[in-house]
Amino acid sequence: MAQKVLVFGDIGIDDTVGLIYSYFNDEIDVVGVVADYGNIAREKALANVHYIRNLYNVAEVIEVFGGAEIPMTGETPVYFPEIHGEYGLGPIIPPEVEDGEVIENFFGIIDIIEKYQDELIIVNIGRLTSLATMFILYQERMRNVKGFYIMGGAFWVPGNVTAVSEANFHGDPIAAQIVLKYAHNLAIIPLNVTSEAIATPRMVDYIDRVGDTKIIKSLLDYYYSFYKERNPNIQGSPLHDVLTLMATIHEDMLGYRKLPVQIVQVQNGVARGQSIADNRPFANTETEKKKLHRIAFELDYKKFYTNFMTVMTGQRFE
Repeated sequence: MAQKVLVFGDIGIDDTVGLIYSYFNDEIDVVGVVADYGNIAREKALANVHYIRNLYNVAEVIEVFGGAEIPMTGETPVYFPEIHGEYGLGPIIPPEVEDGEVIENFFGIIDIIEKYQDELIIVNIGRLTSLATMFILYQERMRNVKGFYIMGGAFWVPGNVTAVSEANFHGDPIAAQIVLKYAHNLAIIPLNVTSEAIATPRMVDYIDRVGDTKIIKSLLDYYYSFYKERNPNIQGSPLHDVLTLMATIHEDMLGYRKLPVQIVQVQNGVARGQSIADNRPFANTETEKKKLHRIAFELDYKKFYTNFMTVMTGQRFE
């Protein structure tokens, strides 16, 4: 039986590739998407989800929910069109969503949770504002979820917003801390591993040639051009969100450690949103005041490559 997944995301390029990967993977069944602000504004994220649903004819099976528009810090969000494009899909401009399709239906997320209960995994691949809101409003009901996978953090490796901070935690550190405090069975998929989950131009060209993935090449060529300009030595596009979705069904693809984590809450400065794991030997015992979370530190790239190429091409890779 396919793993039921509810996705929270800001639906930029790698979020979209993750949704497309899930569409082609029979082991993952995305039952809903909560579209948030993040790399783009919420209304653009909503338009992107509708565009992808229509492109792949899954509008009847994937529900769409309007998520948060601003972080819990109360700040005006900062967007990153240079990375994901003005509309979040690189060079693609999706059709505008009709007024009747944009509704405040956040409460509908509870219906999804109660429908699937302990069959459901929540995957958060954007800012954590909406997910944190769910714990504030529905803490008891959130215990019915089987587990949580979040793309976020950078542990003893460079961040991608500041020298030490990753974008999802940096964008709303208050929400990130709430989720870490209240979520059970939580796996953190940080830059330590997602930055290694690379799709090279050669991989992308082959997928485009033999697969039925439609817009993948346009998305990842645009994505790679940004990363290549920033780091001429990079070999391809890092698929942060694809790896996080993969992690829900491929336990052996990643190596984990269980450590307590805190998120730096300062309003400004380099340290804002930094994820700090306490790896002192005497600190790694779970108590009522201190939770341990699984953090992915190692990626088996061969398994990542084999699975991604097999799913996206429909051909068997070894």
